[in-house]
Amino acid sequence: MQASLFVGSHLRRDLLILLALAALGLLVPHLLNRGLIFIAGMVWINAVFGLSFNLLFGTSGVLSFGQAMFYAAGAYATAVLTQQLDWPLVPSLLIAAITGGLLAGCIGFVALRRSEGVYFSILTLAFAELVHLLVANTGFLGKNDGLSALPRPRFSMGGWEWDLSRGDTFYYVIVLVSVALIALLRWVTGTGFGRALQAIRQDPERAEFLGIPVQKYRWMVFTLAGAITAAAGSLVAPWAQIVTPDLAHWSQSTNPILYTLLGGSTYFWGPVLGAVALSAVFYVTRTLVGLSDLVTGLLLLLVVLALPGGMLGVLSRWTARSRNAPQKTQEPRP
Repeated sequence: MQASLFVGSHLRRDLLILLALAALGLLVPHLLNRGLIFIAGMVWINAVFGLSFNLLFGTSGVLSFGQAMFYAAGAYATAVLTQQLDWPLVPSLLIAAITGGLLAGCIGFVALRRSEGVYFSILTLAFAELVHLLVANTGFLGKNDGLSALPRPRFSMGGWEWDLSRGDTFYYVIVLVSVALIALLRWVTGTGFGRALQAIRQDPERAEFLGIPVQKYRWMVFTLAGAITAAAGSLVAPWAQIVTPDLAHWSQSTNPILYTLLGGSTYFWGPVLGAVALSAVFYVTRTLVGLSDLVTGLLLLLVVLALPGGMLGVLSRWTARSRNAPQKTQEPRP
């Protein structure tokens, strides 16, 4: 009974946080200029990217170095559907997510059966580089030049059609879709499936002994994370209006890892905070060639060496100390 109340209180808290973030996100176009609005849209997309990775790493203990291939799969699927087939928004997003899920399902079926641990991580990196090479050498995907001048897709419902290229309309779409994906991820972590994944992360052998199908659940969460990552990538194509093979490069796979480690992998909102922090770093150092990479490397070293719990871990320890401090001062001296 107490455990269910505890889970319920955390779910309500996270729902309130998500609603507050959504309200703040919807106010951005009224507060910032066009350049910062674009960055804010990318922060929402990167937050979903980081959270989908942490569903693998933080929740189930599966470390993948190849999430960029699903991100690129979603982006290219949306680019092809909207530019070459003139599809509206909703079918494009759904097909992009399904594409990423199918790709993740196929790769996970092979990789998880053949390897685990660091060998699985290296295998996902190899698959990602294979996808990168295929994209860079495929004619209708633009090869190394990619696809540019992508149109903002249309939104159709019940005979009504909206042009998402006007003003900040598509930014609002990014916020709403990202909020829905974040809510989905939070719901998954609170289900019995999510709790089984946490048991697998803590002790796979004991979880298997208790009747949890470890391999099946790892494959399922890998497929789900790939689909949600592709859904996040599908928003990049019409937002940036260009996709290139760099989206599938191995360096792109390091971004969600950095978001997660910087914010805190043991906290649901850790990747969101990490995405905001790194986006701020990239914006401040955007005019200094090479400095952003140096700062990113230094931040990673700082997190690994001095802040193993990430920024939220530090905040949690500070909060715990502040709560215990008054109790210590009230204790009588011997």
